[in-house]
Amino acid sequence: MKTVLITGANKGIGFETARQLLQKGFSVFIGSRNIENGLEAVKKLNTEGLTRAEAIQLDVTDNRSVQNAREAIGRKTEVLDILINNAGINGGSAPYTVLEATTNEYLDALTTNVIGVANITQAFMDLLRNAAEPRIVNVSTSVGSLSLQSDPEWPAYNYAKYGVYAISKAALNMYTIQLAYELRNTNFKVNAVCPGLTKTDFTFFNGGEVSIAANRIIKYALTDKNGPTGKFFSEETNPATGEIAW
Repeated sequence: MKTVLITGANKGIGFETARQLLQKGFSVFIGSRNIENGLEAVKKLNTEGLTRAEAIQLDVTDNRSVQNAREAIGRKTEVLDILINNAGINGGSAPYTVLEATTNEYLDALTTNVIGVANITQAFMDLLRNAAEPRIVNVSTSVGSLSLQSDPEWPAYNYAKYGVYAISKAALNMYTIQLAYELRNTNFKVNAVCPGLTKTDFTFFNGGEVSIAANRIIKYALTDKNGPTGKFFSEETNPATGEIAW
């Protein structure tokens, strides 16, 4: 049975991604900063007949929490097939501009959205290397695309820029490029995926259906040996091929 770890999976897109992977027969570790919320998520999945989910206390900004999660999962399995780095924060406050942002807002966003991803990936790399075809999906956003954000012809050019968030996700994208490069001669596939604007509390419930967003992530989590690596995908932005410019 293949295993998956999803960070920030107790709600929103992470939760729906867990649900769909469970429906496909995977065993899923539900990473949750608050363990009570994680346990409640697992309980909800159990009521749907999805019993292969387990809550793991996991705060990606806390090194002790990351290590404890690694040890807990290591006691359950020697192999991690898929890592979905989903946990993330906005990091800013209205009006979300770089002229208004504070030092702490920058630090909070970078700590969670970039450093947290790097720490989680490093901590679980040994279990991932034990998988035959390990996959890493870093949940990103088209807001983090330098090419799109600087293009006046892009339909969303004049939409809110969410400066601090965008900067942190642009950094995450570069991390994805570097990670994919370092793993280029292995069976790993590493990609950044934008699930699209989705109706969750993160977006004040604006956007598309969470089931569609989760499916976009899963598509690249399950890519085969001939699939892409080191790429950036947003099917909302480019329905034809999915790939967008960094």
